[in-house]
Amino acid sequence: MSECTHDCSTCGENCSERDMSAKLNPAASVKKVIAVVSGKGGVGKSLVTSLMASEMQRRGYQAAVLDADVTGPSIPKGFGITEHAHGTEELLIPCYSNKGTQIMSINLILDNETDPVVWRGPVIAGVVTQFWSDVLWDNVDFMFVDMPPGTGDVPLTVFQSLPVDGIIIVTSPQELVSMIVAKAVNMAKLMNIPVLGIVENMSYYKCPDCGKEHEIFGASKVKQVAGEFGIAHYARLPIDPVVATMVDAGEVESVNADALSELADFIEKGE
Repeated sequence: MSECTHDCSTCGENCSERDMSAKLNPAASVKKVIAVVSGKGGVGKSLVTSLMASEMQRRGYQAAVLDADVTGPSIPKGFGITEHAHGTEELLIPCYSNKGTQIMSINLILDNETDPVVWRGPVIAGVVTQFWSDVLWDNVDFMFVDMPPGTGDVPLTVFQSLPVDGIIIVTSPQELVSMIVAKAVNMAKLMNIPVLGIVENMSYYKCPDCGKEHEIFGASKVKQVAGEFGIAHYARLPIDPVVATMVDAGEVESVNADALSELADFIEKGE
């Protein structure tokens, strides 16, 4: 059998008869894996990933973030991590945030965080697999995987290689939201992975003077879309300049994420 190139269009193998799962190092431990996905870029997927991990860490669990968005990594900046990951000849040691969340991202092993990652899809997918297999994840209760947008090589690799327990879909109020969400939902169904919830980011702006909510990008559609696809749990995140400033300053762990509490409750209970 030839080595998998992650290019299914030219592959004659029957994947259903193969074990494509990547093996976690015997010294590592991860209990739950939640992938955070979006149909397109720029909707706040990394923000939701960071807030969910921070919330679980705040609740007393050991949280971790595997940054699978190799060409557009932003997780370390939000957590204020500036040092490089280190390790042994066999294992990489994840970096730890101020609150103890374990982080692994391509930016933590590049010489400079501004260096571009000009790699082809199979190489990028291989790096993501290594972040699972070759990192000493230490007794992680909840790992959140920050995925690149779309349904390409990396999402396929994550769904096939990692033991993903469920996905969170992040979207925005624009008109194409239903079609974009459908792509993510349908890919999850193909991989037999449950959709745990949907988060509508940039859902509204709350006036600091009068308290009125203004739907800048149009009326919210998250309740409608959640019902359409049978997604029981959903959340709305506002446009908040204070949050943007805090993330840029590396203080995402201090952001108030009450809007995600119900979704976090559901994930915590594991129902």
